[in-house]
Amino acid sequence: MQAPAHTLGLRLPPPSSSARRRARRPVRTAAAAATQAAPRRETDPRKRVVITGMGLVSVFGSDVGAFYDRLLQGESGVGPIDRFDAGSFPTRFAAQIRDFSSEGYIDGKNDRRLDDCLRYCIVSGKKALENAGLAKGSDAHVKLDKVRAGVLVGTGMGGLTVFSDGVQNLIEKGYRKISPFFIPYAITNMGSALLAMDVGFMGPNYSISTACATSNYCFYAAANHIRRGEADIIVAGGTEAAIIPIGLGGFVACRALSQRNDDPTTASRPWDKERDGFVMGEGAGVLVMESLEHAMKRDAPIIAEYLGGAVNCDAYHMTDPRSDGLGVSSCITKSLEDAGVAPEEVNYINAHATSTLAGDLAEVRAIKQVFNNTSEIKINSTKSMIGHCLGAAGGLEAIATVEAITTGWVHPTINQFNPEPEVEFDTVANEKKQHEVNVAISNSFGFGGHNSVVVFAPFKA
Repeated sequence: MQAPAHTLGLRLPPPSSSARRRARRPVRTAAAAATQAAPRRETDPRKRVVITGMGLVSVFGSDVGAFYDRLLQGESGVGPIDRFDAGSFPTRFAAQIRDFSSEGYIDGKNDRRLDDCLRYCIVSGKKALENAGLAKGSDAHVKLDKVRAGVLVGTGMGGLTVFSDGVQNLIEKGYRKISPFFIPYAITNMGSALLAMDVGFMGPNYSISTACATSNYCFYAAANHIRRGEADIIVAGGTEAAIIPIGLGGFVACRALSQRNDDPTTASRPWDKERDGFVMGEGAGVLVMESLEHAMKRDAPIIAEYLGGAVNCDAYHMTDPRSDGLGVSSCITKSLEDAGVAPEEVNYINAHATSTLAGDLAEVRAIKQVFNNTSEIKINSTKSMIGHCLGAAGGLEAIATVEAITTGWVHPTINQFNPEPEVEFDTVANEKKQHEVNVAISNSFGFGGHNSVVVFAPFKA
């Protein structure tokens, strides 16, 4: 930027008469500017985005109500890994899904071939459509304009088991033993593609992969497709299945995981002074996002409203957050601007809060930069119970956020034994609390400095 002329010692000509007239115009007062900048929520039913369905696969099963009940009870889903022999690893526990069944959602032949990442996507997506009154083959599903219906389910890691098995076959047996499904089932877009093939949705379809921020990026993109008039309805969220030897080993190598092997149920302890890393989780969480106009035309069940969101990048470090919190704080601010919401309206935050030494406090410091008064805000961490589900984390946490809105109860952050004094929030420590949510935000941040925030509220006609 060029310096002002007077600082360069330049002599300027006298101002013109038009410039003098402009100088005499009244200056807007701060109050007038504030009034003009007052947030305004979207009112056009074609651009308002509502949530009409939710579906998930989690360590607490595949039923949304049961999932949230167990969160409210403060139950830990973390335990020893028994899917493979983890005895040689310094971390030997995770929030591992057991007894998963895709019966009724994926045919047996395909089910045996698919990576769990894809299975979780398909089951959660079809459950969400059922919840939205759009079960495959139903009258409402048949009548749906499939060209204007899309799928945006992302993943951070993709089909990691298929990829790992393929590499092992290559090394041990040669290329002829690589499965013909190796590439299709490993690439990150295939979850969205297979779900769309199954239900016939021909609208926007792709995968966003921004590590642990993935799901929120997908919600944001899906809502913008709807707002621009490019789709009426989109199934959006995230899926992940990385609890396998190479996934566990990779995060061990990053020195990111808790090693509390003697007491795994208390290992995920966000904002506690004794936290020592995050706990791996897995699953999928998706929302059916729909224009209000379209939802009303088909008399859909409206669960909550998506008001807005934002995404940005720290541009700082591969794994560490910015020390000044600028990326996160500006992302929250932009999400509220997109939503037409003032900071004072927010009274619930589902935090990213992974239980890492630097990340937990960095997020809190950034939040404090946006919200001057934190006394009315409840903030909690779903990861304290279900672990960090990576690319699926934001999807499962969005469902928890919407459930808080609809039930009037916020789940606890468990394992709060010795809280960090810097966390000047009500973290709903260890016990659920009744709370009427006015506006909620859900934060998700990922390796690479990816930040994403989405804003939800009760639906009001």
